[in-house]
Amino acid sequence: MTKDVEAVTEQSAQPEFSAKDYHDPPPAPLIDLEELTKWSFYRAIIAEFVATLLFLYITILTVIGYKSQTDTTAGGDDCGGVGILGIAWAFGGMIFILVYCTAGISGGHINPAVTFGLFLARKVSLPRAFFYMVAQCLGAICGVGLVKGFQKAYYVRYGGGVNQMSPGYNKGTGLGAEIIGTFVLVYTVFAATDPKRNARDSHVPVLAPLPIGFAVFMVHLATIPITGTGINPARSFGAAVIYNHEKSWHEHWIFWVGPFVGAAIAAFYHQYILRAAAIKALGSFRSTA
Repeated sequence: MTKDVEAVTEQSAQPEFSAKDYHDPPPAPLIDLEELTKWSFYRAIIAEFVATLLFLYITILTVIGYKSQTDTTAGGDDCGGVGILGIAWAFGGMIFILVYCTAGISGGHINPAVTFGLFLARKVSLPRAFFYMVAQCLGAICGVGLVKGFQKAYYVRYGGGVNQMSPGYNKGTGLGAEIIGTFVLVYTVFAATDPKRNARDSHVPVLAPLPIGFAVFMVHLATIPITGTGINPARSFGAAVIYNHEKSWHEHWIFWVGPFVGAAIAAFYHQYILRAAAIKALGSFRSTA
């Protein structure tokens, strides 16, 4: 009997499971000149360049391949190719792979809209955001350039993977599709990388690139029939620069304004509504006063 009592006492003395302590990370400085002297800063820029290059190379090849396989005038089949589902998988799958590979180096943005949203949320500094966007656009141009270099005839014949409004849709519809689609993506990025969530649910492993890749996949399924799906200004810009026909620049502004507006709304929603940053700041101000 004594042994039983001792065993129960020892079991009750064991510590219970508790979540990790959480502290809000400090906001990134607006301008951090010190990071310009670090190799890690330039390594991250190179990672963004290479990742965006690979992203555009694989995805634009998929789009052109699908169009060539469904071109009935060239012996194709209406039901051939990977279809819209396959194109959506190519975009979403590449984002999953590349975010997984580069998240520990640059954060795995691969999209100026994502970088812009994280900048508004004070996750990255202004110099880092600027150089990330430049690297992403240059990487996109080089990626599409490789596609044209390897398959110039197919590239020119099938439109170079350029984003444009589909017949039957007006500019307002396209702009709305880009805003909502980018909101879904950037909101998913915030949710998947939220340090508070990682601390609270530390016993539940979450692979951040997976929901981000699925968000890209789902948005492509919904908006390919409308705009060809931009939600990434670098993707649209790289295809437009290399194809460089009138239609590649026609309505091109939609694929910059839409993603940036959607990213700004997602940043505001996550930071000031879900995380109540404004209320926390007001409470801190009152307590200090």
